[in-house]
Amino acid sequence: MKQEEFLKWLRSIELKWQKLWKEHRVFEAEPSDKPKFFITVPYPYTNGPLHIGHGRTYTIGDIIARYMRMKGFNVLYPMAFHITGTPIIAISEKISRGDPIELSRYREYISMYTKGDHETVSNILKSFTNPLNLAVFFAERIAADFEALGYSIDWRRKFHTGEPIYNAFVTWHFLKLNEKELIKRGEHVVTFCLLHQQPEGEDDIEDADINPVDIIEYVSIKFRLKNSDEYLLASTLRPETLFGATNIWINPDATYVTISWRNERLILSREALVKFKYQHPNDNVTVINEIRGYELVGRKAYSPLGTELLILPAEFVDPGNATGIVYSEPSDAPYDYVALMDIKNNPVKLEKYGISIDEVKAIEPIKIIDVPGVNGHHAEIIVKQMGIIDQRDPRLEDATRIVYKEQFYKGRMIVEDPVFKGLSVQEAKERMRNRLYSMNQAIPFYEVSRKAKCRSGGEIIVAKISDQWFIDYSLDWLKNSGKKFVEEKLIVIPDKYKKSILNTIDWLDKRPCARKRGLGTKLPFDKDWIIESLSDSTIYMAFYTIVHHIRNAGLKPEQLKPSLFDYVFLGLGDPVKVSEETGINVDLVEKMRREFLYWYPVDLRHTGVAHLSNHLTFYILNHIAIFGEEHWPRMITLNELVIREGDKMSKSKGNVILLREIAEKYSADVFRLYVASAANLDTVLDWREKDVLSVLDSLKKFIDIASESIKANCRKPMNRLIDKWFFSRFNKLLREASESLDKMEIRDYIQKIFFQFLKLFDKYREATCDEDSYCITRTVLDKLLKALNPVIPHVTEEIWEWMGGEKFLSLQNWPTPDDFLINDELEILFDNLDRIVDDLKNVLAVYKSVKNTAYIIVASPWKREAISLYVKWRDTRKVIEEIRDKYGLKGREQEIVSVVNQFIKEYDENIIKTSTELEYAVYSEAKNYIEKKTSLNIQVVWEEEARSLNIPRANRAYPLKPAFYIE
Repeated sequence: MKQEEFLKWLRSIELKWQKLWKEHRVFEAEPSDKPKFFITVPYPYTNGPLHIGHGRTYTIGDIIARYMRMKGFNVLYPMAFHITGTPIIAISEKISRGDPIELSRYREYISMYTKGDHETVSNILKSFTNPLNLAVFFAERIAADFEALGYSIDWRRKFHTGEPIYNAFVTWHFLKLNEKELIKRGEHVVTFCLLHQQPEGEDDIEDADINPVDIIEYVSIKFRLKNSDEYLLASTLRPETLFGATNIWINPDATYVTISWRNERLILSREALVKFKYQHPNDNVTVINEIRGYELVGRKAYSPLGTELLILPAEFVDPGNATGIVYSEPSDAPYDYVALMDIKNNPVKLEKYGISIDEVKAIEPIKIIDVPGVNGHHAEIIVKQMGIIDQRDPRLEDATRIVYKEQFYKGRMIVEDPVFKGLSVQEAKERMRNRLYSMNQAIPFYEVSRKAKCRSGGEIIVAKISDQWFIDYSLDWLKNSGKKFVEEKLIVIPDKYKKSILNTIDWLDKRPCARKRGLGTKLPFDKDWIIESLSDSTIYMAFYTIVHHIRNAGLKPEQLKPSLFDYVFLGLGDPVKVSEETGINVDLVEKMRREFLYWYPVDLRHTGVAHLSNHLTFYILNHIAIFGEEHWPRMITLNELVIREGDKMSKSKGNVILLREIAEKYSADVFRLYVASAANLDTVLDWREKDVLSVLDSLKKFIDIASESIKANCRKPMNRLIDKWFFSRFNKLLREASESLDKMEIRDYIQKIFFQFLKLFDKYREATCDEDSYCITRTVLDKLLKALNPVIPHVTEEIWEWMGGEKFLSLQNWPTPDDFLINDELEILFDNLDRIVDDLKNVLAVYKSVKNTAYIIVASPWKREAISLYVKWRDTRKVIEEIRDKYGLKGREQEIVSVVNQFIKEYDENIIKTSTELEYAVYSEAKNYIEKKTSLNIQVVWEEEARSLNIPRANRAYPLKPAFYIE
């Protein structure tokens, strides 16, 4: 079957099994007497189709869900859709305005799903001017994409976050937070959209899901201009370096402004002025005049330490970053060092501003930080090591990170000031910041960590908002409970990410939780505000447990009163009174309570690492704030991002692969197999087309093997040593694969049970014949299919049907390895065959004359026994006496010594794990295999027999290293 025919066949059987699973409601989970396993992944945002990066996360979640189902657990794997916030509104607005890029993109998206004519597509696109239509359209299509990938989801429990029934749940959630005094109102620093004039969260900012936008606090230090009452505001992230300041940098081509603020005159860039005003909304900020950057160049200013500094021009200074002015500390800042060297070597530039070249040449770096092993100026050393010679070299970012990291963790201050002398860089940074603020010699200036825009194109800045609603995550009781829980009870896989969660809890403060525009739930105590998209998505997992009952009973949103959720989720109140208040049948009230108690807590939350600094921490802390400890999350697993052919995926590059394309261009099982096997959870997965095609070939090979095995006419018994080796290796692979899955090591699991099985099959077939290889595979195919079902469910269901398997393979029990068939000794000896073959080939390569017969000379039993006795006694003399007397080796004592010494030199524990008799038997049985690999006539003989026949080199035979003689 050619590749395209094979893919067509794959897609056909995938549709077949998806339809059957749905018809038979295979994955609908109800409470039972079985142990439960509740797994969730983040509900997707429905502003467009998802891509393979999302698919990696959801596929891993499904693999785990399917595995736990086969392990005997009652598994609930639900799904919903996220529509709240501003992103969907932003797209809808662009479509309403006739934005050509957005219209083209969404016309293409719609065409992917509908396959309709131009008019149909246009009508759907027109309907997107209503943001809810856009959200619901893509929610339905994403659900179809998930079904096309074979996800074992209980779709009865789906909802979207704009539904009134969900709004009622979120209302209750916020009323509970308010009861715990976690909802506050006041002044707060937030990411803010200049276009929409409101705070914007991660979901509202373009690409913030893969490239987060953080708020950074710069220390803006006041440098008084000489002969003036005006101050330059120079911003830094490292205020401790003020001791080493040598000059000030200004962008000569930028425009700066002098402002009057709090009875002071400050100078900052025109771009910074906008941010400054938003960060001081209650202050009067008056612009006195504008100045071109070159007008400031050549003047002098005084630092708060009293040092007179020359103002010099520098192109690297970004007027759009912080205040647009920086001071220079060339000893520890690579940018400053390169810029200083550059201007020293460019006297023409200095003449333009009337600056003396001698004055500039006199500026030298001042060493203020000592780092063990760094002799000289740190920035200079790193710059020269990297070969950087231009201040526009992008590698300066890397150089800066290297220096800062080493100094932050290892550096100590070597300054004369007794308050700072000997302090670590970490301590000095904080102490200098506090000193400058307390003495009014600096102010904080907040900046975003990267240039960012909202999804409508509005510029994102940092603003200070008054009367902003927020969740106060800074409360000691909440932080302490969160850290204690994460440290002591929460399982995080990979474990290295636990530290990130703890760090986030540490720095997390007040989180804005409401906006003035967007889709979502209105704040219950201030209806002018709408709860933002991350704050309404922290405990929705609880809603999965009851939403199907709400729908089935036709309950109205107004019936979903806080008292209902209090009883169902917290056990508060009386069910009869709840029934009377809500009009909901008391049996249904109690049924919802029982269902919640059965499923909760969430046993596993699987997501991507981008959620570490926000959603996951909110998820943990909101559960701690609202639920009893018995209902706090149990485990979190994470996976890294997906890139393509070594590049990040982005719309602008046109290299995004959408999930819809998977079902059409590839197939569900090919995709699942690839994303499961290509990378560990904590490794970025690089989607490479040639590797995908290689996986496709491997899947086809596996299906061919299974098909031939089922058709094979097998009669002879499988009791040779090679057969026992196969059974041993297979059962060990099955055991190790199961252990890997238990530890959530997904790649390791599939590498063992799929790819290593294919290698096992090939090796066995090479050692025997096609018929034998198919027959022996037939004996293990039942277990193999079950073990592969979580990752390639469609293919394995189909082969299971070929075998005459009953019911659905997806509902069968996980296979148990036959441990009694595992024979480590046989595996060691058969693995050793490859070394023997390689050794023979090496000999043949040296001696190129015609060869015929090769003797494989197996070491005498006494040699292995001598080694075993040495390991036991560690006494060579005693070993010599024992072996000599037992085997009659008087006069051959030196041979015994040589064997023991060789073992000491080349220690190999496998020698004492194997027997001489079985070693001889394996080589003898494998005689035909070795002949096939070497084109020699092989004779296997004992060492003593070889000696009696005067075969040369017989005495060199050693356990697991037989001697060779080639005639």
